[in-house]
Amino acid sequence: MAPTVFRQGAFRFFFFSREEPRMHIHVSHTDGEAKFWLEPQIELAMNQGLSKEQVSEALSLVQHHYEEIRNAWHIHFGN
Repeated sequence: MAPTVFRQGAFRFFFFSREEPRMHIHVSHTDGEAKFWLEPQIELAMNQGLSKEQVSEALSLVQHHYEEIRNAWHIHFGN
């Protein structure tokens, strides 16, 4: 299960239900995908195929939607 938190432009931001407990968000795009840690600070954890510009845009969206992502995490994972 991979619930979508939000979509913006060509990006989809989502969680995998059975993955590590450290808070993070996955980002998919037609060109590739990335993963961002949310704690202890927002940072890129993995990138496969996205350009520097796409990673920067995704990072900006994660920062802008941080509270929404965090709330969705707690609702989905119950912690």
